[in-house]
Amino acid sequence: MEKVTKGQIESQISEAIIKFEKEYMGRGPNETKTYIIKDMVFVRLSGVLTLAEEQLAKTKEGADLIKKIRVSLLEGARILLESIISNITNCQLKSLHSDVSTKTGERIIIFTLDRNYEDTFKK
Repeated sequence: MEKVTKGQIESQISEAIIKFEKEYMGRGPNETKTYIIKDMVFVRLSGVLTLAEEQLAKTKEGADLIKKIRVSLLEGARILLESIISNITNCQLKSLHSDVSTKTGERIIIFTLDRNYEDTFKK
């Protein structure tokens, strides 16, 4: 069996995260890009806010509420996200970190893996 490239794995992760966003969050991002850096998977999603959230984000209280809700939703899906990444990378996850910008509509998700995954790619 031929090894897959780093770019192929990053693409699979992006596609899986887009599918997760559509199915679990109800709306997909405008753009998703994934980077694997040593033992980290860094996912950058653009255009994640709904029109209602964009309006809500115009006030500090609204922006804080969006962040709290998004954190709660992601924590509720943590096991699912961990499973998605583990299945693609064949690594166990050590941790998951996320934040959403209510100014730019961008979300960052960082997964840390149990080993340096870059060493397994075809050069």
